[in-house]
Amino acid sequence: MEQLPLYLPLNKMTYQQTLDYLFSRLPMFQRIGAAAYKPNLDNTYKIATLLGDPQKKLKCIHVAGTNGKGSSSHMLAAILQQAGYKVGLYTSPHLIDFRERITINGKMIAKEEILDFVEKYKTDFEAIEPSFFEWTVGLAFHYFVKQEVDVAVIEVGLGGRLDSTNIITPVVSLITNIGFDHMNLLGDTLQKIAGEKAGIIKAKIPVVVSEQQTNIYPVFTAKANELKATIQFAEKRFKIINYKHENNFLECDVLDKKTNATDTYKLDLTGKYQLKNLLGVLNTIEVLIVEGFIIEKKEVQKALSNVVKLTKLNGRWQTISEDPLIIADTAHNVDGIKQVLENLKRYSYKNLHMIFGTVNDKDIDNILQLLPNTANYYFVKASVPRALESNELQKNAFKFKLKGEAFQSVETGLQAAKKAFKKGDLIFVGGSTFVVGDMLSSQ
Repeated sequence: MEQLPLYLPLNKMTYQQTLDYLFSRLPMFQRIGAAAYKPNLDNTYKIATLLGDPQKKLKCIHVAGTNGKGSSSHMLAAILQQAGYKVGLYTSPHLIDFRERITINGKMIAKEEILDFVEKYKTDFEAIEPSFFEWTVGLAFHYFVKQEVDVAVIEVGLGGRLDSTNIITPVVSLITNIGFDHMNLLGDTLQKIAGEKAGIIKAKIPVVVSEQQTNIYPVFTAKANELKATIQFAEKRFKIINYKHENNFLECDVLDKKTNATDTYKLDLTGKYQLKNLLGVLNTIEVLIVEGFIIEKKEVQKALSNVVKLTKLNGRWQTISEDPLIIADTAHNVDGIKQVLENLKRYSYKNLHMIFGTVNDKDIDNILQLLPNTANYYFVKASVPRALESNELQKNAFKFKLKGEAFQSVETGLQAAKKAFKKGDLIFVGGSTFVVGDMLSSQ
C-alpha cells in the first residue's frame, strides 16, 4: 500500500486515499493484530470528549462474546428495524467494505460522511494517536447521533472490559458464547476470558447471557451481583423443542418457559449454532419490551426470516452458489470450527474441497486437528499482514494428515477448487473472516 504523506490536504484525497491514510497512520487490529490493541480506554474517552460525548446521547444495546456476537447483533438490529425503529448497527471487522461496520437500517454510512469526519478531526486524531478501532468507534457514535437513530446495537470488537465500545451505558447487555480466542490478550482460561467479557456489565443495567456454560456462568453472576445488575440466562427462559432445515431456512420451535407458549421461528441464518444465539436474542427482546420498546411477536418472526435482507449480513453459513455448491463461514476459532463441522453433516457430498486460511496469532494446531483428513485442501493466504503464509499452514496441516496445495491468494485457491469440482461435491471457504472477505471480493 502506498504510504501517503501526512501533510496531504484531506480535501484533495479520494475516499480510498483517505482509508489508505487511516490504515497506514493508525494501528489496525484487523491488519496487524495485538500491536494495535490498547489496554485502556484513555484514547476512547479523549475522542468521545472531542466529539461532545455522543455515547451519552444514544440508547444502546451492547453485545459481547467469543462466537455469535455478530449474528446476534444483526438479529437484534433486524427485529428492531422490523418493529419500526431507526436502528444504528456497529460491528467489526468488515468483509469487503469498511462502511459495513457502520449502518443504519441496513444502509452503509456514506463515503462523504467519512471524508468530512476525517477532514474535520484529522489534526486532533494525530495528537491523540488512536488505534483504527478507537477512531472508528468515535465515528460510529458521532454518526448515529447525527442521524438521530432510535437505538444503536453495538458489537464489542475484542474482549469487553477494555474494548472501545465499553464507554456506553446500554439499555441491556447481551453476552453470547465464551470460547478460546485471543488468549494472548484476554487470558488463557475460559474463566479469565469470561471475566473480560463480563466487563461490559454495568451497574443496575440488565444483562442476558445466551448460554449457561458450566464453570463460566458464576463469573457473570458474581459480576452482576457486585453491580446490582439483574442477570438472566436465556436457557432458563427459553428452550428449543425441535428444529429442522427446510427450504433454505432453519425452522425451530421454541418454548417460553415463563408463559408455557411455543412459537415457531424460521431463520434465514441457517447454521445450527444460530439456535444458541436465538435464545439470547429472544431473551434480550423480552428485556427491551419491559424497558418500553414496542415489539410484536409477529415482527420478531418476520425479522428473523429476513436478517440478511434487512441488515446485509454476509459470511454466516452463506451459500455462495448452488453449482458449484460453495458455502462460506467466518468461523475462526476452535468452537467455531466445531460448529462448521457440525453443519457439514447436513450435506451429502462425494468430495469435500476446503479452501482454508487463518491468521498467524491463532491456536493453529488445535484447529487443524479438528479438520477431516478425507477432504481436499487448498491452503490460502488472505490479503492482510496477519495472514499465515499458506506454505506454513500447509506444513502444519501435514502433521495432522491434511493434504493439499498451497496458494498465495484466496482467489487462486478458489479457482483451483472450482476446476477440481465434480457434480455432487461441496466447496467450503473459511478458517478466517479475511478469507471469506477475500472470496466475496473476488466474486
